[in-house]
Amino acid sequence: MKQWAIYIAAALGFAIYGTVTDADRDSSGAIVGEGTVDAFQVRVGDCFDDAGSMDDEITSLPGVPCSEPHDNEAYAVLDLTIASYPEGDAMWDLAVESCKERFESFVGTDYESSSLDIFTMYPTAESWKQNDREVVCAVFDMNSSKLVGSVKDRAL
Repeated sequence: MKQWAIYIAAALGFAIYGTVTDADRDSSGAIVGEGTVDAFQVRVGDCFDDAGSMDDEITSLPGVPCSEPHDNEAYAVLDLTIASYPEGDAMWDLAVESCKERFESFVGTDYESSSLDIFTMYPTAESWKQNDREVVCAVFDMNSSKLVGSVKDRAL
């Protein structure tokens, strides 16, 4: 019986920790308090800082209110409609091209003229098998400066 109590206490602890560390959102969905954002819950307009090694599979991000200095802002979230996972670097290429197509309508200037660059999150071969089709497009400053405020329609 004591073992069940330990398991229940541990589960409650993890649930409380997750609730306490999740980013706070207002009624419109904007992040208003720092915290963790699940990679599958990123929304257009979400601002976030870099998450440790961005080369690994990303499961969560450190969400930040856009009014605070931040590394990135999500500007598009889309689902791929291709039939199968592409070979080699083709998934990366597809994600980047899909994000470039949506860049100007959010930022307010074309990609080539902008001081911003694109960061993409896209399915891995493993997550594809779990029906992951989502691409998240985000912008960051090429000079490694923090962004403050949304970049929407600022033509940076």
